[in-house]
Parts: sequence; structure tokens; C-alpha cells
Amino acid sequence: MSLPVKIIMIEDDEGHARLIERNIRRSGVNNEILPFVNGTDALHYLFGGDNQGLAHNGQALLILLDLNLPDMTGIDILKRVKESHHLKTAPVVILTTTDDAHEIKRCYELGCNVYITKPVNYENFANAIRQLGLFFSVIQVPQATA
Repeated sequence: MSLPVKIIMIEDDEGHARLIERNIRRSGVNNEILPFVNGTDALHYLFGGDNQGLAHNGQALLILLDLNLPDMTGIDILKRVKESHHLKTAPVVILTTTDDAHEIKRCYELGCNVYITKPVNYENFANAIRQLGLFFSVIQVPQATA
């Protein structure tokens, strides 16, 4: 029996984090959302005490990732996740203000599954997140492997 998908949200802007969670909930997604405001804490959680990610064996994780974090770049986190034998199948959704074509290409080359540029307008941002929540409600997420 599979466990419900756990959403790992790595977002340093608390206003954006609240807006993201609220609008994901409004779309009917009730999965656990674990928020992290920096990359260090997120990586510690993802990779655990063994620094391999084995603690998440059998869990289905979905990662929402901002690229602009206070202690490292989201690119660094994306690389670590996608290079990990245990976590590489976890979908990574980049959700950031960066709309540079080079960065977008780089994220896809490194294995991100979806790249979304945060709209500047509040209503557009809220609507984009609600649509993302609807997407989350229908996608299949694989479990982390041993």
C-alpha cells in the first residue's frame, strides 16, 4: 500500500509560502506540506542522517523549489536530488521569479519536471498555484527507492 504524497516546499519568502499553501489547499489538495525557508534545512530533511535519503524509502515526495534561497541556489538542491539514487524519481517543480531562458534550460537539463515563473500580479499568482494544485491532484508520484 502506498503512502500519500508528501509535498516538500522550499521557499524563503513567507508570503509566497502562505499563498502557495493556501491556493494548493483551495484546489482540493490535502496532502501534508512541509515548508522549508532555506536549502540547508531542506537538504538535511531530504537526505537525513545517512546523507543518502534512505529515510524516505517507500515514501512519495514531490518537491516545490524556489531557485533564489538565502543560503544556496535551488539549482544546487535540484542537482543533489536528481543525482541521488534514492530521491531522483521525486518530481521537482521549480516555482520561482526567475524567467531567464538559460536558467530554465539548465533546470530541465538537470532533471526538473516542471518550471513555473511566479506571476508578479497577486491574482495571477494565486490562480497559477490553484492550477498547479489541480495538476498535483491527478499526477502519479513514484515512491523513493531503496
